[in-house]
Amino acid sequence: MLLWMVMLLVDSCIGKNAWLHLQVQPKSVFEGDTLTLQCQGWKHVRVSQVKFYKDGKFLDFSKTSKTLSIEMATMKSSGQYKCTGEVMYITPGFTQTSATIMVQVQELFQTPVLSAVPSLEPHEGSMLNVTCKTKLHPQRSSLKLLFSFYKDGSTLQDRCYNPELYIPEVKEGDSGLYWCEVVPKGSRIQKQSSCLEIRVQTPVSRPLLTLQHRAAGPAVGDMVELLCESKSGSPPILYSFYLDGKMLRNDLAPHGRAISLLFRVKSEQDAGNYSCEARNNVSRERSEPKELSLNGSQVSSTFTSYNWLVAWLLGSLLGVMFIAAALLAYFRHWRKTEPLSAQNPPPAPGGEQCPLYDNAHHQQEKDEDVAYSVVYTISKRNKERPVEDFTSEGKVSRDPCSFLTPCLTSVYSSCSNFPIGHVYRLHRGEMSTAQ
Repeated sequence: MLLWMVMLLVDSCIGKNAWLHLQVQPKSVFEGDTLTLQCQGWKHVRVSQVKFYKDGKFLDFSKTSKTLSIEMATMKSSGQYKCTGEVMYITPGFTQTSATIMVQVQELFQTPVLSAVPSLEPHEGSMLNVTCKTKLHPQRSSLKLLFSFYKDGSTLQDRCYNPELYIPEVKEGDSGLYWCEVVPKGSRIQKQSSCLEIRVQTPVSRPLLTLQHRAAGPAVGDMVELLCESKSGSPPILYSFYLDGKMLRNDLAPHGRAISLLFRVKSEQDAGNYSCEARNNVSRERSEPKELSLNGSQVSSTFTSYNWLVAWLLGSLLGVMFIAAALLAYFRHWRKTEPLSAQNPPPAPGGEQCPLYDNAHHQQEKDEDVAYSVVYTISKRNKERPVEDFTSEGKVSRDPCSFLTPCLTSVYSSCSNFPIGHVYRLHRGEMSTAQ
């Protein structure tokens, strides 16, 4: 009972956490340093059953040792540390806990960054300079850094003081994933950069154009395939197809593969010289032209179409001519059936009247040999400008008395002897006034 009273009195005098004290070495901790944690008792009191904790989580336990060493500290080693142990001040011992100590591990140097000059896509044959950049902590600026370069898992430069990788003339094989690694001399800490993809741009080779169709040659309705391929060149590659120098289509090959153009032959215009062009960021090349000729069936088909077109045009022309002829015949018939007075032109001023005759109907059946005529008059035309008249048959005549029947013209040589406006009877060659 007396012992416990003494212990309580000591705790109240020196404090609850004064029995154990946690020491950290060194005071300024950098990456790669050895971090030492020592759990000590008050005035060198014997301590056993020591346990270490980081951020409240158990780290290590030792029955006899009061020290914990972290061989190579990293940024993850930063945190809050404490220790517990049994203090053997007066037998028996009792468990005590140290105060919490904050440990901050400082960055020795920055994570390296890789860069390429002049660009990440240099042209084949140009120079390339790859640089690995980092920076030491000011308190450790005297350290020497060693640089290593890697490409696709292969070592290009191993632990050299030079932070640059120089390639005087890049080739297509220099394309790939690059990264660098930095290690301080005499330290075990090392850091790697992120990967950097470098793509060397190579010119395209001259493409090869292949025509694929049936062996006998294509005809109208057949399928033809044009295959254009460039054996080398940095992707992406833009392929273009041409017919007699005129562009047909463009196609982009993201991975540099061949491109094909499939089409159906429609007419003779699809025949000709075909070619293709390959183009990337470096160069462009045109293939040798390939001639596509159509076989005989295609030609005959073309001629048949041409003949059909000609026949259609001729048929249309004949139809138009037939309609025109029908219209002309119709108007001629209508002209013939007009009243005689409409056919005769009006008398000219001061012109001399000339009688014209027209037959009348028979009045009696017994007068079979009697013909009645009506005399009309027209003016005689000016001699300087004769006018053409139309006969009853529609023919042109310059005689103003041409309407007289042949029997009348044989008996009477002049029509001017008969009074105008009377009806006359012709009986056995004699003409008299009809009653």
